[in-house]
Amino acid sequence: MTWDSGTFAALLEDSAEDLYDNAPCGYVSTLLDGTIAKINATLLAWLGYDRDELVGRRRFPELLTVGGRMYYETHFAPLLQMQGEIGGVALEVRTADGTRLPVLLTSTVKNGPGGEAQLIRTTVFDARDRRAYEEELLRARQQAERERDKAQQLARTLQQTLLPPALPVIPGVQVEARYHPASLDQVGGDFYDVFPLGGDTWGFFLGDVSGKGVDAAVVTSLTRYTLRAAAINNPDPVSVLKNLNTVLNHAKSRLCTVIYGCIRPAGDGATVTLATGGHTPPLLLRADGTAELVELPGGQLVGVLPDARVVTTELRLTPGDVLLCYTDGLTEARVDGAVRYSEEELRDDLAGLAPATAVSVIAAAGRLLAGFGDGVEDDTALLAFGVEPLGAISPVS
Repeated sequence: MTWDSGTFAALLEDSAEDLYDNAPCGYVSTLLDGTIAKINATLLAWLGYDRDELVGRRRFPELLTVGGRMYYETHFAPLLQMQGEIGGVALEVRTADGTRLPVLLTSTVKNGPGGEAQLIRTTVFDARDRRAYEEELLRARQQAERERDKAQQLARTLQQTLLPPALPVIPGVQVEARYHPASLDQVGGDFYDVFPLGGDTWGFFLGDVSGKGVDAAVVTSLTRYTLRAAAINNPDPVSVLKNLNTVLNHAKSRLCTVIYGCIRPAGDGATVTLATGGHTPPLLLRADGTAELVELPGGQLVGVLPDARVVTTELRLTPGDVLLCYTDGLTEARVDGAVRYSEEELRDDLAGLAPATAVSVIAAAGRLLAGFGDGVEDDTALLAFGVEPLGAISPVS
């Protein structure tokens, strides 16, 4: 076939018209008031109208849903007038049979030779597939959020079973505790408890099982009940931790750091006997403003060796003194996202509280944890015992 310039030009003209009318997207040209001046066959097919029903008879905004029409009149049209173009706006048009068709609109203003606005040209993209995709993403997100909520609820419930529901009242001694989870999704291995041993003596412990999750929770539960049972049988701190070490070593599951003690109110204070298995040193705040870490060097991790070494000490709490036990989630938090906090910094930061109460010390430690934000990478258990300062007025219950 011989191609001459006339045939080629005619073919191009025909192809351009066919491309407009049967393009894979909709085209509509309107007057400045929105009256439809031209519309292609693709958009007519989507809408279910004949050309004569729309051209010169209907305004394009009238084809939009009520909400879409309001947005078009109050936002779309004014922005188009100011900018001369606007694109990627998601709206819905109502078809001849009343169904809704999600679309994306891109419009430009056609100006005349003198720069005056003459027409508005709008390209209409069928957004049904995109809408379906977005709805599927939304359903998946909602499902994920529901599953996350269930997981968090399960973690909270399981964590609550590993902590005492309430702390006992010890005559003359104020007891306060707090648990600070680093994550809402996982159960931590930190634990504490306070319980009567009979007579004028109470037992207490605080510790941290390695790891997180259900496996750690199982070992934490085993540890708590083993400590309780051992303390009732023989409250001597060394005996209690030796018993726990034997149980965990035979189980060969996880290691544990723990501090166990007995507290006995007497006179205007209390005597505390402590035993530790590789745990962080408690902090003792004295009423005179001094603060010291109760070091028990030589204590070994519980559950690792068949016969772990347990170290003990005894101290006296007098009015205004507070003993704070804590897990390493506090002292190993990252400050400003880099440097690790430390036991020494904890001592220095809380020293100014003296003379203090168990409540004020736990509150101050809680503020520290909150201030570290995302720098807290592990759960933290806090347990404090204090003897009220002389002259303090107890709150009326």
